[in-house]
Parts: sequence; structure tokens; C-alpha cells
Amino acid sequence: MAEKRDYYEVLGIDKNASENDIKRAYRKMAKKYHPDNNPGDKKAEEMMKEVNEAYEVLSDPEKKSAYDQFGHAAFEQGGAGAGGFGGFGGFGSGGMEFDMGDIFGSMFGGGFSGFGGGSSRKNGPQRGSDVSVNIQISFEEAIFGCKKEIQINVTDKCDTCGGSGAKPGTGTETCHKCNGTGQERVVQNSIFGQMATIRTCSACHGTGKIIKEPCQSCHGTGKVRKSKKIEVNIPKGIDNGQTIRIAGMGETGTNGGSYGDLMVTVYIRPDSFFVRKGMDIYCDVPITFVQAILGDEITVRTIDGEQKLTIKPGTQPNTVATIRGVGVPNLRNPNQRGNQVMTLKVKIPTDITAKQKELLKSFYGGESEEKKGGFWEKVKKDFKGE
Repeated sequence: MAEKRDYYEVLGIDKNASENDIKRAYRKMAKKYHPDNNPGDKKAEEMMKEVNEAYEVLSDPEKKSAYDQFGHAAFEQGGAGAGGFGGFGGFGSGGMEFDMGDIFGSMFGGGFSGFGGGSSRKNGPQRGSDVSVNIQISFEEAIFGCKKEIQINVTDKCDTCGGSGAKPGTGTETCHKCNGTGQERVVQNSIFGQMATIRTCSACHGTGKIIKEPCQSCHGTGKVRKSKKIEVNIPKGIDNGQTIRIAGMGETGTNGGSYGDLMVTVYIRPDSFFVRKGMDIYCDVPITFVQAILGDEITVRTIDGEQKLTIKPGTQPNTVATIRGVGVPNLRNPNQRGNQVMTLKVKIPTDITAKQKELLKSFYGGESEEKKGGFWEKVKKDFKGE
């Protein structure tokens, strides 16, 4: 027979471990070797048995004291210091009972393979689920805000029974199997001894109440599927992919729990002219090479409408010009707006007349400063077709 391992080694702790340290170590090991996590694994089964044996001894101050003094001999027949522990002989032989709800409930937040959260009430108020939908809006609607009507399908209270699940004129009574707790305790024999598990009551399904005459509209559930139309206010300056939360417009709760929320995610269709970057709007503005050289006043498109823009003489290709205050509104303070940033794209003509070519050659051939003004006036008229 293989020699038993030290109980402290089994749990991975030292002899100075506190009661909480022992409990934490046991939970960690129990999670690792539990049969539900290792189906059909005989080695894990043996390890789990070893872990439980170590925990039963070290978690009991009297047994722990005897083990610290005499080791495994403290629990062997006729062993030194056996005292009241003689014949312990290993896990399960004494018909121990474990409430696994207490152990696994704290590890897994209220449930582990049917063990459930030991003391949690399943029939308490539970909040309804959130409902998520996506909508598309235009570039301008995102800038200035808008209202959109959407249609959603949600689970809501039954209008016939008011959500009770009982036929109008009738009521409910406390479940006799769980006494209204919504939970039942089941003790089962296993290779580890007797295990007590806490699970949802099979009679009332966790509600704590029995409906004798179910509502015909909802079949006793208290809930029905409904189609709702909801108006959504899209704020100014919303960005692509942002989500609007509308409180209380999701699924109905259970046992008097509150409604969930409606989550509306907004997607913005691209604009053919404008591109948004943060609170600024970017675009390209074409100008002629004559306008770039001589300067001009042109009309440009903004999200607020047309505005005048002055082109300075000698403007170079890809010069950036800015109109302030006509960009995207700040989502939190719509009075603050970004800018419109424009890249001036100089268009070079590809089809010019012989006369125009002659004028250009004449200019680049050494026209005097006095004649340049008159020359460019002619070029300007020629390209404008005057």
C-alpha cells in the first residue's frame, strides 16, 4: 500500500496556515480535481479523495492538533494518541456529509454543476435582461442629432394576469416542498461519503409559489412576447459605434424585479465628401492653378451650408485651410464644435489651346515685372473663356 502523503503537502500549505488558508487551499484543490471537471479520470478521483481526507483533518482543530503531534498514526487503530480518533481510517468511512453548496457556491458565484449557492434565494427579485439593437443614421444626422423610431420584440408582463401567472380571479400558494424558498436540499451517497446539494425546487421551479390555475394567455409564466415601438433620441455629435442606453426598456424582470435596459448601438453611413476625425471634419477642395497663383474668393461646402473662403495669392498645392466652429458638436456640450479642415487641391489643366500655351511660354520665357500683371489678367480671361 502506498505511503500516505503529508496532509499539508496535499493541500499545498505549511503548518502555520490559518483556518482561512486551509479553507482557501481546499477550495482550490476541490475545484481542480472535482469529478465534474475530470469526467472518467481515476487519478483525479483519487486525488479528490486525498484532498477531502486532508481537509477533514486539518479543518478540525482537535484532529489537526492530533495530526500535528502524531501524524497519520493518530488515526490508525491502536496508534499513539488515537484517543477519540482511532478507526478514522480514511475519507468516507465515517459516513461524512458535505454541503457542497457552501463550498462551491463561494467559488463559482452561486452555482457549480447543480450544487447552487448555499444560501441564495432563487425566488427573490431578478432584473430583466438587456436588449441590444443596431441602427444606421446619416453623417448629417450624427452631427445635428435626430429622432429615430425603432421596433423591438421583448418579453414583457402578461397583461391578462399582470405578471402573476395565475388565471384572473385566482391566486398562488406557497410551495409546500420548499416552504417558499425556491430551493430544495438533496442528500446523495457517493464515493466521497454523503453529499448535500442545494438545487432549484423541482415543484415550483424556484419561484417559491405554486399556481393552481395558470393564466391561459401566458401559460402560467407571467410573461409574453410583445412588439414595441420606441422613439430614440440621437444626441448631437454621436460617433460611429457608440451605444445609447435607454433605462427600463428591456426585458421584464422576475418576481418583481426591475426591467432591463435597451442598448442602441449607432452606426453612421460614410459621407461622399466629408470625413470625420474626432470633432473635426476633413475634406478636399479643388481650385484652379490660376486661383492658386493669383488668389481668389471661392464658395465651399460645409456641414452648415455654403461659406466663403479666401485663397491667398501663391497658394501651394495641398495647402490646408481651416474654417473654425463648423465641425462636430461636443457630445457633452453641443455648444462647443470642432473645425472644418480643408486640403486645397490644385487642378492642372490637361487640355489647353495653342494661344494659352503661347502665353505660358511667354511668361516663363522672361516677362518683365511690369508686364506680369497684365499678362496674368490675359491668362485669367483666357482660362475663364472671356
